[in-house]
Amino acid sequence: MRHVAPAREAIDPAVFAQSPLAGWSAYADLLHGPDWPSIEALDARWPPGSRERFVAQTPALLADGRHYEQRIAETGAIATRERNWHDLFNALVWLCHPALKRALNAQQVAELAQAGPKRRTRPQCALTHFDEAGVILSLRDPALLPLWDAHDWHGLFWRHRDAWLDGSLELVVFGHALLEHALSPDRLLVGKAIAVVGDARFARDRVACAIADGRLLRDPQELRPLPLSGIPGWHGDNGSEAFHLTTPCYQPLRAGRAYPQPLVIQGRPRWSRPTGS
Repeated sequence: MRHVAPAREAIDPAVFAQSPLAGWSAYADLLHGPDWPSIEALDARWPPGSRERFVAQTPALLADGRHYEQRIAETGAIATRERNWHDLFNALVWLCHPALKRALNAQQVAELAQAGPKRRTRPQCALTHFDEAGVILSLRDPALLPLWDAHDWHGLFWRHRDAWLDGSLELVVFGHALLEHALSPDRLLVGKAIAVVGDARFARDRVACAIADGRLLRDPQELRPLPLSGIPGWHGDNGSEAFHLTTPCYQPLRAGRAYPQPLVIQGRPRWSRPTGS
């Protein structure tokens, strides 16, 4: 069943103080209150010199016949439905993580050029899954990776609970559908994750480089499930061990399933930019 976000006026303001939405407080003026932000208000948040812009998705816009991704690549216009949570969060992710968004767009357009608009390739599926539900998890201590590999969720989220609090594990939430789902506080959130080992300060740019170079997200199987509701503070019940023994979002590892090696950061990425660029 397709997710339907709650009406703006029906949302409990408390959800914006809870992760993952608490991490988007810089855009509180666009998220809170009864009034939807205009397309012009969104465009005003672009840093100077940005090529892209948000454009209302209207029949006149769609009449150009371009695919959504092609329109962005060729004209910089990001078709955006007004009064729509999914597209509002997509806009915020563009504003906050433009390098990642540009890398995804470039690879989507490359796949369209090869396969055409009527066929979905494995890379396109991987790119879309990350765009919608993606997170990047940086591990300072790679010894925690085997727990994740084995879906030992009790170990990753309970026995090593302190690792989520002391900076050993650092998370970047990227997927805009994931943020939309977080508007319903009873939902158990699961992200589609890319694992990075090394300096978390460069994780986002390192991932963007790898996507842009075609070295990452060539198949959906590269993405690891990460039950975000297990992270301390992300669900009201996860302070009890019982949650980590019974929650349905903790799924066992499927027979034969294996994950690729994480990205390893060695130094600053070659085109790393300041945060928010």
